[in-house]
Amino acid sequence: RISALMNPLTYVIINLAIIWLIYSGAVQVELGNLTQGEVIALYNYMSQILVELIKLANLIISITKALASASRISKLLDTEPTGEFGTEALPSDAEYAVEFDNVALTYRGGGAPAIEGISLKVRPGETVGIIGGTGSGKSSLVNLIPAFYDATEGEVRVFGKEVHTYSEAGLREKIGVVPQNAVLFKGSIRENLAWGSADADDSEMYRALDVAQARAVVDGKGGLGAEIEQGGKNLSGGQRQRLTIARALLGNPRILILDDSASALDYATDAALRRALREMNGGTTVFVVSQRAASVMHADRILVLDDGVCVGMGTHEELLESCEIYREIYDSQFKKEEA
Repeated sequence: RISALMNPLTYVIINLAIIWLIYSGAVQVELGNLTQGEVIALYNYMSQILVELIKLANLIISITKALASASRISKLLDTEPTGEFGTEALPSDAEYAVEFDNVALTYRGGGAPAIEGISLKVRPGETVGIIGGTGSGKSSLVNLIPAFYDATEGEVRVFGKEVHTYSEAGLREKIGVVPQNAVLFKGSIRENLAWGSADADDSEMYRALDVAQARAVVDGKGGLGAEIEQGGKNLSGGQRQRLTIARALLGNPRILILDDSASALDYATDAALRRALREMNGGTTVFVVSQRAASVMHADRILVLDDGVCVGMGTHEELLESCEIYREIYDSQFKKEEA
């Protein structure tokens, strides 16, 4: 409220003062106490004061916003993680890469569970598609794998053991997450990719770029040394997403989570990306979260979520026959394109 009133209040006060000055000056000129030039000089001084007062008002607004932002940042930095991690290293192999055992998640202060009753076993090298409407719990489910959130019921196991038995750094190092909003930093493309693996050389970066269908983006910008503005403002949405995927791939993750990270890609690029991911060596387990049936239809298994509950699981063909919600999503997207 103070910020909203500051500028208009400053203008009102100064303009009223100018009116008073001109009126008083006119009276004094009439009486012979002042000359017209002296009145004009006083008016100019008042105008200069106006400019400085406006600057002061803007400074007060900036300080108010800065103090509020500093308070929020301080609270974030002082927040202690709720989950406790162990010290074990991830095993080299296991029968299942990820297991959800009757998992439920309720956010703090949330009235109803975001997800509940989810049971799923995923073998290494499998590709799992997760589809559903907005707010169906897709992101909540995959965020349990790297232990960004702790399941309130059930158990999440990675490579045969509960996620918290591993060290936090070891767990996160082997899980690559590409979030919904592609985040890039000011600096060169090489510096942005290095967040995925600080020791990677240019050849490794180009291999990751090839899989992510981003080599053309880099070549078009002039190579790995090309500058990216803060937040990737000088890139399109699809270019930002592809570079973010390449960054995650550079760390050679054993589990890759693509959280609706191809929404800005055209269908041809999306298909090429999925094909390249399937052809990757190393048996990477891939979770593809999407609202587009085309992005998940070629997955080994598809999980259909509705209001936090699994309403269907199977291949694309099986779900078309058995799951009404999946069939509605598929028909709404593909029949619209055919029309």
